[in-house]
Amino acid sequence: MTAGHVEVRCYAGLVDLAGAAEQHVPIGTPRSVKDVVESLGVPHVEVGLLVVDGVAVDFDRRVGGGERIAAYPPFTAVRPPATGPGSETDLFPEPPDPRRFVLDVHLGTLARRLRWLGFDTWWRSDADDTELAAVSADQARILLSRDRGLLMRRQVVHGYCPRAQDPQLQLLEVADRYRLAPRAAPGTRCIRCNGDLEPVDKQAVLHRLPPRVRTGQDRFTRCSSCSRVYWPGTHRGPLDAVTARVQEHGGTGGLSPEHT
Repeated sequence: MTAGHVEVRCYAGLVDLAGAAEQHVPIGTPRSVKDVVESLGVPHVEVGLLVVDGVAVDFDRRVGGGERIAAYPPFTAVRPPATGPGSETDLFPEPPDPRRFVLDVHLGTLARRLRWLGFDTWWRSDADDTELAAVSADQARILLSRDRGLLMRRQVVHGYCPRAQDPQLQLLEVADRYRLAPRAAPGTRCIRCNGDLEPVDKQAVLHRLPPRVRTGQDRFTRCSSCSRVYWPGTHRGPLDAVTARVQEHGGTGGLSPEHT
């Protein structure tokens, strides 16, 4: 390794972001390890452990050339024992519990599916990057975005870049990373506005029900924020796959929305 470069080795899921397991990064003036790793397309929120020349370090450790850097994602067994001042806990804080999310404008379908599973999910079609980063930091929400530049903002503490473009696969990624299956409560949150769903008497919403539902259903919930009405049903359209996935992990099933 020449003095003007550092060798960076990425492991497991970080390779998807970096594009290669091993790369040489040129070093002019000394740079932080955070800057070096992010120059490869790996946001700091994706990193669980950093090791420089065999010693675990934090993001602010500076390198000047000739060092070997190893970057590991959280929740992976492919990592050495942590030594030195850094640790997985230091670099990857425990996600907020209960799990709460904020999603960028391009992940609206994923936002609705997370809400369907009962997770408090902040999403707006007109939110810009500055607002998204602020909401994530100020409200301790996990920021989900495929914009890696957004995830690299230093104020973002909790975040993840879904690798897939398909919303269903994105959901499975997020569920696996943040252990959502045992925390899911399908049909308890409004997919439109994120409000809580509360039981409501059938007579109070009878005028809003299709004829087939008036005669075939007796249990209803209503959003406490936007008043949308939900009822049990076997036909859930695009939400079928979401509920089925939850049931696969021991979920309790869901409700059908008033509108598609």
